[in-house]
Amino acid sequence: MPGNTQKPNGNMVTFLLNGAEVQADPNWSLLEAIQFYGIDIPTLCHNEGLTPYGVCRLCVVEIENGTRAKLVISCMHPVTGGLKVRTHSNRVIKTRKMIMELLIARCPGSKKLQDMASRLELKEVRFEPLNDDCILCGLCVRMCDEQMAARAIGFAGRGADRYITTPFDINSEECRKCGACMYICPVCELRCQGPQAETTLCSGCINTEPVCAQNFDDAMCFMVPCLSCVKGPDDVK
Repeated sequence: MPGNTQKPNGNMVTFLLNGAEVQADPNWSLLEAIQFYGIDIPTLCHNEGLTPYGVCRLCVVEIENGTRAKLVISCMHPVTGGLKVRTHSNRVIKTRKMIMELLIARCPGSKKLQDMASRLELKEVRFEPLNDDCILCGLCVRMCDEQMAARAIGFAGRGADRYITTPFDINSEECRKCGACMYICPVCELRCQGPQAETTLCSGCINTEPVCAQNFDDAMCFMVPCLSCVKGPDDVK
């Protein structure tokens, strides 16, 4: 996934990122600042060419300002001075896995979701699969509006009844059949096992768990996969 390639301006703020003092542009989100320093953060509803939406929650990080620590969505949280940011704490890792578990249960047929589940080392799904074809990430709606200037689709309904459709659920005259919505959709590409897979979770691309997180309450590196983890837990000192 490409990181933030923007250049910071002259007015910088200072904060702690995984214990290291760094500086970032106050106009950036925390996600942009974290990516600028080369740390990999999983995202699903976020796209650099579209307005931040903050619905998938996978980019969650842990911040501390004073004595209180809390989880925030990094794509929607501004960079502010004095923050202490942890991107791979045990709390963050467990939260991302839970979110991924819910997403996989909704759309187990998505290759992108299965790949992300393997990347996050998800090994079980405790919820009944819905086999739906949409996770309501809003990427297609924003793409159609902001990049294609068509506004041919949008959200309808609320809560559990929310879905994406054309105005009045009829063929839209604004739709140019450009295919941009399908191009950006994380669910359109089917998993390797096909639509009739026997298991909810594939785990075919799973690598290794960050064993250092259990010992230090934080992952000690942010490589995917971690080279120390490939060696095994006995090599982590």
